Amino acid sequence: MFMLRNFVVALVSVLDWAITIYIWVVIIRALISWVQPNPYNPIVQFLHAVTEPLLAPIRYYLLRFMPVGIDLSPMVLILLLVLVQRFSIPTLLELALRLP
Repeated sequence: MFMLRNFVVALVSVLDWAITIYIWVVIIRALISWVQPNPYNPIVQFLHAVTEPLLAPIRYYLLRFMPVGIDLSPMVLILLLVLVQRFSIPTLLELALRLP
């Protein structure tokens, strides 16, 4: 059973890193949006393709309920990701440590 415990701990570690990297990708996209990036740049296309599936629904609901001129969807997404990270990582680690 110790192999399963170690496997779950490793998966939790990878999940923690993935969420952290995704948060930085969202931050970089938000910073790049302040200037006029070339839409044909592969980096800009990658950032847009990776972040838009989660930013679009948040942007839709924010504009529907709070019509403001500033796009707050990256900040809301980062807060949601931090909430998921702070809740799920310790919970999964505790679950892994309780495995027999």
